[in-house]
Amino acid sequence: MFVVNPNAFLLPSFRIPPFITANVAFNHNLPQDDFARKYFDSRFGEGHWQYTYNGREAIKMAIASYDLQKTDLITILTTSENFYISSCVTLEIDEVCRWNREITPETKVIFVNHEFGYPYPDMQKLLETGLPIIEDCCTTFFSQDPSGRVGKYGDFAVYSFPKFFPTQLGGMVVSNKKKQTVKSERLNETEANYIEKVMSYYLKDELGLLARRLENFDYAVQKFKALGFTERFQINDRIVPSALMLSNHAIVKDLNALKVYLNNNGIQNSVFYGEDAFFIPNHQNLSHTEIDYFYEVLQDYIKHQTR
Repeated sequence: MFVVNPNAFLLPSFRIPPFITANVAFNHNLPQDDFARKYFDSRFGEGHWQYTYNGREAIKMAIASYDLQKTDLITILTTSENFYISSCVTLEIDEVCRWNREITPETKVIFVNHEFGYPYPDMQKLLETGLPIIEDCCTTFFSQDPSGRVGKYGDFAVYSFPKFFPTQLGGMVVSNKKKQTVKSERLNETEANYIEKVMSYYLKDELGLLARRLENFDYAVQKFKALGFTERFQINDRIVPSALMLSNHAIVKDLNALKVYLNNNGIQNSVFYGEDAFFIPNHQNLSHTEIDYFYEVLQDYIKHQTR
């Protein structure tokens, strides 16, 4: 039996990132390890990457590498071409210049959001514009396109570790053209050491992590198909989604009301605004029983929603 609509002080907590409260003590007690540094040197090139406090700082540092004026324009492109874009992106751009959603003669930099773990489909065409490119890989740490160049097309690529690993902070900015010059202003030595030891531990289990995520994704997709929902994006062997995005097919009459209901039952989620879709947690630290809980809560909402 699952308790639906519990007392507000007795809510579970299921986040879209895999971090849980037990990770506070677990991560604190991990030994210092430099495996992550060797991993990133091998993947990105020594001197071409650095840790940041989070993904937002990585975005800020990449943008700061260009001599942009307030009147300049950054064009944001996303995998789905939906107007949805996180404020984590737009707020950082707003600090520097203007932004829009379509390449124009005014565009100075293209900012490509590889959305929810699904790579932008035509990076080669963007390269042909000759414009500088920043790749937002914050939700695409593991995913690749057929050419294996996601994160390497642009001048810069930015990453956010908590999207895939159970850590409370940490990001990365990668420079593909030259070695790093802009340095993190927010990250101190203690925090950098924390990121390195935590990432070292979890990267050593990369294959296991990916296997558990895939198993949970497949299990959840089949569960929610029984309610009529389907995958918004098509997955393949190169894709590792950051969340489970479901097409609604008008089953839920009010997605904003569902968002509140799921949050009130301890399930972090959001509407994919601009489309009839929503997303919920799906990561390696969930059990099948916890996914069953998501199913039961969603089923209960559908059963009692106003027709």
